[in-house]
Amino acid sequence: MVLDVRWALGDPHGREHYADGHIPGAVYVDLETELAAPPSPEGGRHPLPDLARLEAAARRWGVGRDRPVVVYDDLGNTAAARAWWLLRYAGLTRVTLLDGALGAWRAAGLPLETGVPTAPEPGDVVLAEGRLPATGADGAAELASNGLLLDARAAERYRGEVEPVDPRPGHIPGAVSAPTGENLAADGTFLPPEVLRERFEKKGAAGATRIGVYCGSGVTAAHQIAALEIAGFEAVLFPGSWSAWSADPARPAVTGPLPS
Repeated sequence: MVLDVRWALGDPHGREHYADGHIPGAVYVDLETELAAPPSPEGGRHPLPDLARLEAAARRWGVGRDRPVVVYDDLGNTAAARAWWLLRYAGLTRVTLLDGALGAWRAAGLPLETGVPTAPEPGDVVLAEGRLPATGADGAAELASNGLLLDARAAERYRGEVEPVDPRPGHIPGAVSAPTGENLAADGTFLPPEVLRERFEKKGAAGATRIGVYCGSGVTAAHQIAALEIAGFEAVLFPGSWSAWSADPARPAVTGPLPS
């Protein structure tokens, strides 16, 4: 089972990009409506979807109980990682990212399919939430104080120099900047495990008893969790991320290059 999660912040045309060219047999997955619940101040811009809705969507895609799943996008898997994390959170164990995403497929000279294919045969997958750790704002604050909380957004957003979509600029007090893009080589593949491990150790992962990750709305943070896993670390996702934190006026924000 191959899933195409074509999405980028500010680009609502993922389905059209999919129709213009995708891996043959891949099924399009809409991140906004199928991998997230409706936005809210408490849940952020991309809250985790209701389990029943996610299961219904996965069955529409054709996902079966024992069928391995490969996910990809056209942005270094920074969007596809949401599906990777969410399906594993919901109990699937055979879920894989296509390293290098669609760019790697193109670079290998492999064919693309255009148009929108006939819907696949419905799958019979059964999902159960909570198989991967997640936390809310209080848990994120505690991780920033007593563990390691990584901010996966671009460095300028972490510093509060720009904030294109969320209510306030800055970052969670105590969080360490670790932009998602720095997990990737120039060709969009993940850096080697030993390089990623050194990167995260320099951020404080080696001495941390627990690691958490957030981003703008819980999407690219899942990519950071994949990179951490490749490096040999486990991490907790804060799905609401900065979009939920910054919407609560009682939550403090820090600007500048330092954690606090």
